[in-house]
Amino acid sequence: MLKFGIQNGLNVARAGYSEDQILTACLLADRTGYDSIFYMDHTNVPQWKNAVVLDPWVMLSSIAAVTNHVELGTCVTDAIRRHPSNIALAAITLDRVSKGRAILGIGAGEAQNLKEFCIPFDKPVSKWEEQIQVIKKLYSSSPDNTVDFEGKYYKLESACLQASSIRKPHPPIYMASGGKRTLKLTGKYGDGWLPIGYTPELFEDHKKQIEASMNENNRTQEEKDNFQMALDIDVYFSDDAEESWARMKEAVKVSLFKPEILRVHELKDIEGFDFVKYFTEYSMSNQSWIVKMREAATKIPDAIARSSTGVGTPDDIIPIFERFIKAGVNHFVIRFWGKNYFGSIDKFASQVIPYFKEQNK
Repeated sequence: MLKFGIQNGLNVARAGYSEDQILTACLLADRTGYDSIFYMDHTNVPQWKNAVVLDPWVMLSSIAAVTNHVELGTCVTDAIRRHPSNIALAAITLDRVSKGRAILGIGAGEAQNLKEFCIPFDKPVSKWEEQIQVIKKLYSSSPDNTVDFEGKYYKLESACLQASSIRKPHPPIYMASGGKRTLKLTGKYGDGWLPIGYTPELFEDHKKQIEASMNENNRTQEEKDNFQMALDIDVYFSDDAEESWARMKEAVKVSLFKPEILRVHELKDIEGFDFVKYFTEYSMSNQSWIVKMREAATKIPDAIARSSTGVGTPDDIIPIFERFIKAGVNHFVIRFWGKNYFGSIDKFASQVIPYFKEQNK
């Protein structure tokens, strides 16, 4: 089943929408046929001083109260800032208040949410694997079924949570991954995959790596069939696609800029950028790394960058989504950009979703 959702992410934070406006947008999405609503988990975005950045778990609980159909998830949280027991309980609580609609979207974290708060960003992938293991253990725990865990970073001794989820066996875990090691972990532990900043070619390449990991880890056929190959994708409705693309292409290239894009598209002339230092030292307030990244990202060819984003009229946008469906996406999580946020939600629901629902009958 092909799914479509909206994300309350940087698009909503940058616009400075109030809580009431966000809830109204989510109510609209619920009533117009979307399948999911996701909320970003950032601490701040100081490059946009007027942005409003809110806690995702509190907002998702509020969204649960005004919606009836959509699944609700984080896009994505990182347990580096929280003990995994807090994440597990938050996901279970959201599932209960939403009557079984919760999704846990989770990643290994990033420096931009940690550095200024002096939270260590060391061994994030190793910690992430243990976090997922702990969360899965706690999902099935109870006072009569306490659990133990002995890891390098986390430890449980006869631990339990005292609430069970409505969704069985537990709220699904969508893992945000993009490197060889994290993709393997996604295939081993995940119920879904939720990346951002992808071309169809890169999505297909990474999907194959996840599927190989699922086979290596003897995942059941049911787990494979139900696995959600999701994608966080940007959409900008415009009557003049070329003009809009000219204004936004730099930002799109920055969002795409990662070593895997260079590898898959054989962009050897851009090689040499220190991605390791960038991902471990970059923070929103570090302008020097932002400048370096933008300068390097502009070298990504327009044709490659444009394949990652829906820009223009519905007729312009549909082929972009078709390419991603062919690459293996079965759940789109859309960030709508532009001044008419409510209109974009409605236009996509009335002019794009019906096209794909008809195609997938």
